[in-house]
Amino acid sequence: MSEFIELWENGPLFKQAEHFRLSTDSVLLSDYVNLSSVKKGFDLGCASGIIALLLLERSEKLCMTGLEINENACALAHENMERNGFDGRCEIVCGDIREHRRLFAAGSFDLVVSNPPYFPVGSGVEAPDAARAAARGEGQCTLDELCRAAAFLLKTGGSFTLVHRCERLSELFCSMTESGIEPKRLRLVQHKAASAPSLVLVEGRRGGKPGLRIEPPLILAADDGSETEEYKRIYRRN
Repeated sequence: MSEFIELWENGPLFKQAEHFRLSTDSVLLSDYVNLSSVKKGFDLGCASGIIALLLLERSEKLCMTGLEINENACALAHENMERNGFDGRCEIVCGDIREHRRLFAAGSFDLVVSNPPYFPVGSGVEAPDAARAAARGEGQCTLDELCRAAAFLLKTGGSFTLVHRCERLSELFCSMTESGIEPKRLRLVQHKAASAPSLVLVEGRRGGKPGLRIEPPLILAADDGSETEEYKRIYRRN
């Protein structure tokens, strides 16, 4: 049984599920999200609740809903919210993203976030068990299904912010625009300045006008391997 860990000194406490480990991807995404004027947020595939937890820690005005199909991860997400005193501002729902129309009302949220499975069905090395396979691959929710769910949940003008792999950026943009979400902001994540990007952070707007802003890359490590100032800020190490 995992124990609560302190994410940083005097920061939130978090207990992680066996197959949904705390990842840098989720921490970077939580920092990238623009929370100005956001009151109601939604995490598609919330796992143990790390993104919702970090967003709630950033904004006292925010309420979150998390949707997760894995029952054990849902139970841990409930524990994480209760342990940090956020259970009054966060609802965790156990259910399938593909059933979003049955579970929620259209246009109910200002913000949708997601750290989704990265790999299409049939690509890469298959995980040895079903829970890990669901976390890595799109067997239970494709990129198109994810974007359609986000578009349904968002009010007009609401934002969809997610992290994904760079090689799927073209697919991601196509899925977003076909769902009525216009890509508006993009930031590449690189280990070092000379490294090829490994991840991409993207924000889209439901019903938004065309026009994409590409921001300077997020560099995680200096040439000597030490953490950059921005990386330390994100992890509260400054």
